[in-house]
Amino acid sequence: MRTDHNYKVKLFEEKGFVRKKCEKCGQYFWTLDENRKTCGDSPCDMYSFIGNPITNKKYSYTEMVRTFLKFFEKHGHTPVKRYPVTARRWRDDILLTIASIAVFQPWVTKGIVDPVANPLVIAQPCIRLNDIDNVGRTGRHLTSFTMGGHHAFNKEDKEIYWTDRTVELCFNFMKELGIPEESLTFVESWWEGGGNAGPCYEVISHGVELATLVFMKYEKVGNTYKEMPLKIVDTGYGIERYLWVSHGTPTVYDALFGNIIEKLKESAKNIPGESLDMEEILKESATLAGLMNIEDIGDLKVLRKEVAKRLNMDVEKLDRILTPMEYIYAIGDHTRCLAFMLGDGIVPSNVKDGYLARLILRKTLRYMDRVGITLSLGEIVDLHLKELKELYPELLEMRDYIMDVIEVEEERYRETVSRGRGIVERLLKSKKKISTEDLIELYDSKGIPPEVVVDVVKEIEKDVKVDIPDNFYTLVAKRHERKRSEEKEKKKRDLPPVDEDIEKTQLLFYKYPKMSEFEGKILKIVGNYVILDKTLFYPEGGGQKCDTGTLGDRKVLDVQKKDGIVYHKLSSVEGLKEGDVVKGVIDWERRINLMRNHTATHIINAASQMVLGKHVWQTGSDVDLEKGRLDITHYKRISREELKKIEELANKIVLENIPVRSTFMDRNEAEQKYGFRIYQGGVVPGNTLRIVEIENVDVEACGGTHCESTLEVGYIKILRSERVQDGVERLVYTSGINTVREVSIMEDILLKSSEILGIPVEKLPKTVERFFKEWKKQKKIIEELEEKIGEYKRYMLMNKFKKMGRYQVLIEEVEGTPKELMTTADNLVGKNSIVILLNRDGYILCKCGKDVDIDMVDLLRVVGKGGGRKNLAQGKYLGDIEEVKKKLEREIEKMIGGLRDLAQRM
Repeated sequence: MRTDHNYKVKLFEEKGFVRKKCEKCGQYFWTLDENRKTCGDSPCDMYSFIGNPITNKKYSYTEMVRTFLKFFEKHGHTPVKRYPVTARRWRDDILLTIASIAVFQPWVTKGIVDPVANPLVIAQPCIRLNDIDNVGRTGRHLTSFTMGGHHAFNKEDKEIYWTDRTVELCFNFMKELGIPEESLTFVESWWEGGGNAGPCYEVISHGVELATLVFMKYEKVGNTYKEMPLKIVDTGYGIERYLWVSHGTPTVYDALFGNIIEKLKESAKNIPGESLDMEEILKESATLAGLMNIEDIGDLKVLRKEVAKRLNMDVEKLDRILTPMEYIYAIGDHTRCLAFMLGDGIVPSNVKDGYLARLILRKTLRYMDRVGITLSLGEIVDLHLKELKELYPELLEMRDYIMDVIEVEEERYRETVSRGRGIVERLLKSKKKISTEDLIELYDSKGIPPEVVVDVVKEIEKDVKVDIPDNFYTLVAKRHERKRSEEKEKKKRDLPPVDEDIEKTQLLFYKYPKMSEFEGKILKIVGNYVILDKTLFYPEGGGQKCDTGTLGDRKVLDVQKKDGIVYHKLSSVEGLKEGDVVKGVIDWERRINLMRNHTATHIINAASQMVLGKHVWQTGSDVDLEKGRLDITHYKRISREELKKIEELANKIVLENIPVRSTFMDRNEAEQKYGFRIYQGGVVPGNTLRIVEIENVDVEACGGTHCESTLEVGYIKILRSERVQDGVERLVYTSGINTVREVSIMEDILLKSSEILGIPVEKLPKTVERFFKEWKKQKKIIEELEEKIGEYKRYMLMNKFKKMGRYQVLIEEVEGTPKELMTTADNLVGKNSIVILLNRDGYILCKCGKDVDIDMVDLLRVVGKGGGRKNLAQGKYLGDIEEVKKKLEREIEKMIGGLRDLAQRM
């Protein structure tokens, strides 16, 4: 496929570029330097900009973003606002925004939706964790970076621009920055990703790739390619890399957030004070890293050895000097990444993008512990927020949430580490080697960092091998970067296929939400399903149950929709035929309950955001007849006070009688007007969206049925909140007449309780509290009495021990609960004694002293079932109690004999 493409462009002819083949990697490239023999990219060429900036001035991050956008705006491109770093806001196939083109997938790139502008330019903050373990170590890797992209979407009947203009724009942008023309190489390459492919140029200067110009024109199907209807210019300019070459610093981190790095160094307690030229070491390390294709575990070790060799230094000494600095660089990068992730409303959790946010947060805390950073994590993130506020003021608006969630997550991390020590200790009892898979599982399921495992091994001085791979966090992130389904995918009912010429069903319930009867013509009968030309019956979808009712004299049991066709499942289709006109009547009581609960869902979601914060995002809902449920993202349990505030605010919205309007809008228009909050209910396909708006309260893309005003919803009652999973809270609620019924049930409970206690309802709390305190006091007295009874039983039983071999043995029936028998046994057992107690309920307890060699579990299983450990077993005995006692005595004699024989043989 590569050889089929002509990489020659107009600019190359005009400027006199020559095409050459790199003598090291064999790739073809274009250059103005006739003497050049290599392509200019690493590892064929080393960095030559460190200590030698290649632009006409030093740029700050803000200046570089604005320079990029302004240049392309001046050349006919419409600037587009950045999208969130969590791609789940508008698509369901990836978790994080990994490139500027991801903003336009899949709707624009598939030609379903027109781009918001054409051509356009965007500076898109992105996050990629596939190289997270290289961050801080190579000098160039980042978890969060900004991809500048100018994009053109070409159709057959309308070409915007293609290769010639793309290369020309790139060349002129480099020229404007002052990058020498003769230093540029355009390397011919090939790009594939997300099912698309196309030829590309990698644009290089002074050993570093600054831009990639992709001409996306193919769709990859298996191992073959077919041309796309759209031909897309997909460019990626590394904003941070331009910033780096403008400073010429040893690492990108020093250029990007150098002042924060300095504050971290001042705050760190565990940095070796060796008087060496750190800048020279870092320069050497970054230059060599540029020459290496660092991907796998061994690459970083090789890099370290090469740097040590160049500096004529011992590897261990170099490691001691560099590692703390690498941790500081990683902390600087990771906290910037967290500023974007948390600022865009990601809630740390154990699934999806929340898992990735927590991974970065905990990795940062671990590094901070290693170098003894005295600044708090919140303070470091705050430094980034202040630096980013000019370009992204919306991040700073989320500051309260960010600081709060960091505090909560840090506390959870400390608890996890503390609890993890015990888990690791137990694991080490059965393991001689902790594998990488073990480490990943401990982190994945328990949140225990691998470093904690190593620390525990060292503390208990156990001979267990533990090797943490250099790419550990990359391996973990790979497991989670692809979206995991929020719930098990619902199995779609098997709907019978129909002819392609069947027209899509006209949906009357949108146009006439209060209509309950209609007439429709039968277009098709398939199985027990009837397809009409139009319908008032709402098909199940969007978390809302379907309508039921009647068609003629038949019951409508279920309603489903597929490819725009509504299927009505009837109790019987006998006697019906295509072309018949039938009368449909929906169950209005069911419909109105569903409408109220669905509109209540939107109101409660909005109220939750107002009370808890903008990070709240709907992750699921279920609209049923009696109740509704709404799942929302939140980083801690919702308090009773917060729940009351949400409920009160929701009912204020109801009483304000705000109109609920629904309109069909172009997708781009809706997104530009309302933002991505319209996708609270999930990603909606297609170019046209149905927008349901409660003015100044909530706007969502939603296909459900709704009330025409908030007042129609009636009284909303939040019954309870539940924790669905880490980072997701569920609100269960009712509306309208169902709330009256629920409140009535609660009232009955209160009245019945007060009647039993013989007091007025208002005195219930104090009375129950008094009774509870008295009960606790009585419980304590009972426990004290049980102890005295145990002592009394000990006195009664202590003379009933029988000498068997070298042991004192007691086998007795004792009245009491298992707990009482345990207390009695504790009082009776001595170093060389065996105590077996049984009650009439079939319970048996076997306990022995530390000098007894007989296993109590083995002994118990001779007469029944149970378990425990060598010195204590409990369970159920089988058979007559007297026979059981005799059997136990015989078994003990037998075991003692066996032990005696063994001792003699030894």
